[in-house]
Amino acid sequence: MSKKARYGGFAAVHVVIVVVFLALLYGAWRASHARNVVDTPADVLGEETKVESQATDDQETRYPARRLSNGTHIFAPTTVLISLDGFRADFLQRNLTPTLDRFVRSGISPQYMNPSFPSLTFPNHFTLVTGLHPESHGVVGNTFWDPDTRKEFYYTDPERSMQPEWWNAEPLWETAEKQGVRSAIHMWPGSEAHIGDLEPSYVDQFNADEQLQRKVGRILGWLDLPGDEDGVETGDRRPQLIAAYVPNVDADGHAYGPNSTYIRSTIAEVDGMLHSLFSGLEERNLTDVVNVVIVSDHGMATTSNRRLLQLEDLVDTTAIEHIDGWPLYGLRPYDQSDAQLQKLYQDLLAKAQLPEYKRAFDVYLRDHNMPARYHFSNNNRIAPLWLVPKTGWAIVTKDEFDITADTVKGQIYSPLGLHGYDNQHPLMRAIFVARGPAFPHPEGSKLEPFQNTEVYNIVCDSLSLNPVSNNGTLRLPLSIIGLHDFDAPVDLPDDPQEDDALPPEVPNLAYSHDPEHDSASGGEDQYLEAASPVISYALPLGVKTAFLANAPDVMVPTEGIPPVPSTTTAPTKPEDGGESASTRPVVHDGIEDEDKDGGVNRWWAWVTGKLEAVKGWAVGAFGADGKSPTNGTEESAS
Repeated sequence: MSKKARYGGFAAVHVVIVVVFLALLYGAWRASHARNVVDTPADVLGEETKVESQATDDQETRYPARRLSNGTHIFAPTTVLISLDGFRADFLQRNLTPTLDRFVRSGISPQYMNPSFPSLTFPNHFTLVTGLHPESHGVVGNTFWDPDTRKEFYYTDPERSMQPEWWNAEPLWETAEKQGVRSAIHMWPGSEAHIGDLEPSYVDQFNADEQLQRKVGRILGWLDLPGDEDGVETGDRRPQLIAAYVPNVDADGHAYGPNSTYIRSTIAEVDGMLHSLFSGLEERNLTDVVNVVIVSDHGMATTSNRRLLQLEDLVDTTAIEHIDGWPLYGLRPYDQSDAQLQKLYQDLLAKAQLPEYKRAFDVYLRDHNMPARYHFSNNNRIAPLWLVPKTGWAIVTKDEFDITADTVKGQIYSPLGLHGYDNQHPLMRAIFVARGPAFPHPEGSKLEPFQNTEVYNIVCDSLSLNPVSNNGTLRLPLSIIGLHDFDAPVDLPDDPQEDDALPPEVPNLAYSHDPEHDSASGGEDQYLEAASPVISYALPLGVKTAFLANAPDVMVPTEGIPPVPSTTTAPTKPEDGGESASTRPVVHDGIEDEDKDGGVNRWWAWVTGKLEAVKGWAVGAFGADGKSPTNGTEESAS
């Protein structure tokens, strides 16, 4: 054989070897990333995959959750629920969230999710895990008075708020534990209150100063625990339900305002946290094995000195025994007779119509004209008389902020951002995005907007749990209305700054008095006689103009806070444990949109990642020069 022929045969053999090797690698990658149901004998898996229904035939679980393999371990149905407190729906339009943007593109979501009324943290977080309106589950505000027990609920005081008597419903973690599904709850509001007969298997206490990366480590650490099928006889076991609470966006939205430069940094940091979490799932081959559901509880509106109402100017506070809520005010007068409530109501209603109050608040009687869509009347913990400011307005006492005196002194009202308003107002809109085996929809699937009472059922179904009775109606599999058009222009809600005293009203919201409760019913409703004819506050928007403060590149700087130089860096905050005022990197996902569907690109990234891992092991084992590293005191720290 000639020399040329020998070289040709040698090369051909090596080409065949390389092709076969790459084919085997590709097959291994496909096998480890496929959504294959584990067909393991029952004597190995133990109990049946699907939790047998304990309800009637018409209530049976609609989605058959399955055990799946990540290539090395068997995972029972697992769902991670993450709440980004205060993450307004249109925050996704600020070019600050590449990770969340890709998550939306790969998952299923509505354009927004409506919170429950009032749009406050504690009522809505308990609604998310019970599927009940606040009037039904009992946590009707962040602060409120119970006339039956003569006790006050105050959300920042665990001695008062973390008592089981306040939480009158079965939360998601109790539903799970009752049906043999372990739960791990990280700082979720109410999780420390010892609700019900069964506690979560793991509970983390609230810590406002916790680093975002520690949250990621906690979630991944729970997923790294051995499962029931791993044959480990002692030690902790992997939970199937993980719920985690992230307060950062809400805290900085209050402190600096939802349109501040500072909030840009916080939004980017939270997005970086999610990138770390998704990277950890990918490294464990769990992207297609574990369900991830990301929600928020409400939005946020900008406050202003020009949108303040002095409570003492509206009502004689010496006649009020208890004031509930904030920024909306529930009034409990000492005299709660019908005659006194009627007088207070009529006086407040008349003031609301005066020019100086600019239609800035609505007045409701709990038992007579509270809008039915609020679902905020059937509980004694709800005060009998309510002042509900329009979105962006705040009611203050003189002890908190004297409008005349403090304004003259140049004081600025704080907090700079508020929520708690009408739950259907665009500035209060929340988010819902889901991805995983329980959501086998086309990427970028779109849902009709819904209220957050639906989340409990959805998460229960993802785990094959039988939900207890609740106000939700959606069940898995979800019905989509098509795909998101990510290139279509998005209407951004107006969030006025200091120079806009009155936010524009939004059509189709119930700013008028509910006609079902008007005196047109025959004049029997004495409380509303003076309100006839119905006064409509809904104004047409006319030609819509974009509000520049919400545009991604035209953010309003916050006084005293340096601008963020780019979306990839963020100023260090003392409360985050930063060492200096310099910038620190915010980790973002580097995968381009055009690569998200590229199987070959993702396969090659997986292969190169494995090769880098082997290279790292070799360097660690033999040293960069091919020699084994020393084990003495001079060994460098990794």
